[in-house]
Amino acid sequence: MEIRAHVIFEGLVQGVFFRANAQRFAQNHGLTGWVRNMPDGRVEAVFEGDEGSVDAAIEWCSNKQPHARVDRSTVDRSEATDEYDDFSIAH
Repeated sequence: MEIRAHVIFEGLVQGVFFRANAQRFAQNHGLTGWVRNMPDGRVEAVFEGDEGSVDAAIEWCSNKQPHARVDRSTVDRSEATDEYDDFSIAH
């Protein structure tokens, strides 16, 4: 089943290659969507794809990013919209 997850990551998530690492993970797992820095220091992402890969991306970003420290993540799940062709870094 294809799903969409809108995620907000809080903690030490800017200035640590979080977006580039998230993009690489998403692309390697066939996900589409985007990731961006927020003005308040958080990172926002939308992952779309099969449920297992989306869950793996959220888990990896939350706990396995090499230089980041995620203190909290908020996830809102819904049906995939299929509006994205790839996974990009938004600005």
